[in-house]
Amino acid sequence: MRICDILRNKRTLSFEVFPPKPEVSNLNEICRTIDELQRFSPDFVSVTFKASGDNSRHTIDLATYIKKNTTAEPLVHLTCGALDKDEVDWLAARLDEEQLENVLALRGDKPADAPDSYLKCFQHASELMAYLRSTHHFCMGGACYPEGHIESESLYDDLHHLKVKQDMGASFFITQLFYDNNYYYRLKRVARTMGITIPIIPGIMPLTSATMFNKIMHMAGASIPFELRVLFERFRHDKEAMYEIGVAFSVNQILELLANDADGIHLYTMNNARVAADIYQRIHHVIDKELR
Repeated sequence: MRICDILRNKRTLSFEVFPPKPEVSNLNEICRTIDELQRFSPDFVSVTFKASGDNSRHTIDLATYIKKNTTAEPLVHLTCGALDKDEVDWLAARLDEEQLENVLALRGDKPADAPDSYLKCFQHASELMAYLRSTHHFCMGGACYPEGHIESESLYDDLHHLKVKQDMGASFFITQLFYDNNYYYRLKRVARTMGITIPIIPGIMPLTSATMFNKIMHMAGASIPFELRVLFERFRHDKEAMYEIGVAFSVNQILELLANDADGIHLYTMNNARVAADIYQRIHHVIDKELR
């Protein structure tokens, strides 16, 4: 089923997983994680795609596993920055072969060690969407940024590009991670005034370790609320306390989003089914009432 059709009838619960590095793990392990996530009846599960295009086969293999072995719809990330049109055509043909009809069209961030000529045919995700729309019939989603994209001059400039994505065929958006819900509310409110009418699903990434906290602080560009920063500074050397704080904060964040009519919940699992389970078990009555 196309995700856009699901969203016409309900708000969605979804998860994100990523293919493991071949030298570290194998697909069997992440398939077991996907099986565990099925306990929570997600509407769809997204599978990431490396910005470099390496190991794209693993992304398609995982999406195919989801299609054949679960009740969730797979959402295949297609990151185009390092790809030319022939490579995109080959990947799109593979998706058609496997009857994978949902695509999250992304440009992708430039790897730190990539040359200036890293971007090939597609300078923006909207260009990939326009190309796919002219050649295929995928249900396409796009990414958006509650605090504005780092390359945009302002939130309004960023939302202008978001409107272009909608015009090029995007039928829903999933946000990058954020920890202050007010950024999501502002994004959605301003987007509607600019003619962006499609669902905007908030993406939630639980901060459950000092390592993740440091990475978000220095790389992801998301603001960390003062009250969460204080807790992490106090308990940063206590792994179990960090885990409990991260889960509790995400639970409260999700509850508030649902109470304010967010278009769904997309949980960045980091391939950790335990986090998803702990969050779901604490608020399953609310999730079942709001998202089923």
